[in-house]
Amino acid sequence: MEIDYQHIKVIGFDADDTLWVNETYFREAEIEFCELMKAYETPNKTDQELFKMEMKNLPLYGYGVKAFALSMVEMALEISNYNVSQKTIQSILDIGKNMLEKPVELLDGVEEVLKTLSKKYRLILATKGDLLDQERKLEKSGLTNYFHHIEVMSDKQDANYSKLLNHLDIKSSEFLMIGNSLKSDILPLVNLKAHAIHVPFHTTWAHELVTENETNGKTYKTVSSLRDVLNYLN
Repeated sequence: MEIDYQHIKVIGFDADDTLWVNETYFREAEIEFCELMKAYETPNKTDQELFKMEMKNLPLYGYGVKAFALSMVEMALEISNYNVSQKTIQSILDIGKNMLEKPVELLDGVEEVLKTLSKKYRLILATKGDLLDQERKLEKSGLTNYFHHIEVMSDKQDANYSKLLNHLDIKSSEFLMIGNSLKSDILPLVNLKAHAIHVPFHTTWAHELVTENETNGKTYKTVSSLRDVLNYLN
């Protein structure tokens, strides 16, 4: 079914893994952590248990590198039966610090797309995670001036987006969200009768995965790269 975007006035962009690389660094950090813990458990088991710890802590810590680092420390203590060395704990903290100091690597076509669309539409950034870290990445990205509004959300569920649209006085029928996560960037907007374009990233966090049943009957477009959205909006 062809989707009509002629009434779109405002376009929202996710940040992590839509504008710049993010999840890749988490996967690399998990490998480092599992290597540190190999004296206590197999990498596969450690990885599984770390994910469970992240899910347990999510309501308390929220999203982002700092929450991830705290979960790694807690998992190290638990999986080692509290025998893990202070040096190893320091190594885990260093993993987190290194993640926070990573360069911001823009994905292909990002600045071209933002520059083109900003001439016709009002652009906003709607991301989730740690406020300080997201502000740091946005500053390093050099993309700040393309956005009329920047929102770092605690979560990305229907209610969060509804609150954002109401706050900015945006009609859902005139709003389009672009992002890499079906769970966080696409389905909530479809539920609110807004538009959404899915731009998959090659790596997806297990927490962001959705079932085929959850996407059945949902109307949204999937494109292979961010540049492809220009075919529908410009």
